[in-house]
Amino acid sequence: MKRILVCSDGSNYSRVCCQYAAWLAGRTEAGFEVLYVTDLRQFEVPLVADIGGSLGIQPYQAVLGQLEELEKKKADVILESAKSVFTEAGLGGRVHATHKTGLLVDCLTDYDQSTDLIMLGKRGENANFATEHLGSTMERVLRASSRPCLVTSRSFRPISRMLLAYDGSPSCRKALEHLAGSNAWRGLELHIVIVAGAIVADDAVKHLREAEAAMKAAGFSPICQMLHGSPEDQIAAYVTSNDIHLLAMGAYGHSRIRYLIIGSTTTGMIRTCKVPVLLFR
Repeated sequence: MKRILVCSDGSNYSRVCCQYAAWLAGRTEAGFEVLYVTDLRQFEVPLVADIGGSLGIQPYQAVLGQLEELEKKKADVILESAKSVFTEAGLGGRVHATHKTGLLVDCLTDYDQSTDLIMLGKRGENANFATEHLGSTMERVLRASSRPCLVTSRSFRPISRMLLAYDGSPSCRKALEHLAGSNAWRGLELHIVIVAGAIVADDAVKHLREAEAAMKAAGFSPICQMLHGSPEDQIAAYVTSNDIHLLAMGAYGHSRIRYLIIGSTTTGMIRTCKVPVLLFR
């Protein structure tokens, strides 16, 4: 990996995301860009429109200018806070901060060809008000981006054990190729599981052996398991019982539903698991 994009909105989840980015920086030579995007829609809400209607056009323009200036100051604080995480880790020279105005999903098109990994928290600045819901921005990013996405959790801990949930689908094969080819994950204890029931048992064995051979060839000594039952339940239980620190999986399985949802198992894993989830399209 040469370039990693870290999306921040100033929330606690974003700070944890920066901590994971700093952990990755210690294992790769990648450069990091922290991106904060001012949501253009906040200047179009009814409150602003009401101000314009009651004050008249000139006072309204003055208020709007003050709001924009406050937003710029907010962006500076958020980006400096994010950069401080890298500085505290002795990695300040590896990070660049960017502030844009628009929609995060639209801004990501500027990075799609030049970024190897996108990182973001699974919830945003309103997490305390909707604790059981995934961030809507996070879901839109996962649907829109063609790059691997690392969705980080509420709290940070160094990664020493990771799990690859494999089913032989194209997105899982991309995960396999990434893990085998990246130095970021070298030396970690790797578990590979496949859940029979979601796919035919004979195919499950074939896919599991395929993944095991690929990772052994890459220098890993994977611990492989075939589980039975609901993929979401079985994978979540395995993460907990084996104290897994990172889950890698395809964003879509064999039955991909385009544009409506990310994929029922994927969404369930992000919501349920208390660990970062590395997703591949």
